[in-house]
Amino acid sequence: MSGFKWRRWNIVLHRDIGYFSVALVIIYGVSGLAVNHVADWNPNYVQTKEIVQIDPIISFDKDTIVTLAMVRLQLTEAPQNYFRPDPETAQLFYPGKTYSIDLPTGTVLIEENRPRRVLFEMNQLHLNAPKGIWTYIADLFALSLIFMGVSGLFILKGKNGLKGRGKWFVLIGTALPLLYWIWYQFLQ
Repeated sequence: MSGFKWRRWNIVLHRDIGYFSVALVIIYGVSGLAVNHVADWNPNYVQTKEIVQIDPIISFDKDTIVTLAMVRLQLTEAPQNYFRPDPETAQLFYPGKTYSIDLPTGTVLIEENRPRRVLFEMNQLHLNAPKGIWTYIADLFALSLIFMGVSGLFILKGKNGLKGRGKWFVLIGTALPLLYWIWYQFLQ
């Protein structure tokens, strides 16, 4: 009888946890790419803007402005909220849509935000918006990534393993975030 075959179990667990985690790896990877570039685009919503023209609204009364705006914009439901950022502008707020009306000219800016299907949901999971039990699922996934990283070090033996060329890849992979962090903190 031989002893415990840790290398064999390491390979089996690495493989099976990898298979189990593949969907979450893809979700977190795609979402990570999306939210890394938040300065360039909105990864959660498609934002559209449209300008339309209606007859000017000459009134200072909120109810009159809302009623005339709804008629002229052919809106069937009352807005969820109303705001006057300045004396010449009225804003009507609807779910996912805002109408900004220049009252003296009748120029209306319509801004709409629609969730990016699939990517919105991926980002919600990645950023733990659901909370609750999802927090524990995400924690388990994080632990599985740690295990995958460590166990992966010991899969190959010899010249291609950790004692051979693998150590150089580990060294470079470790140096990259470390050197960047030093640069980011002290040299930029």
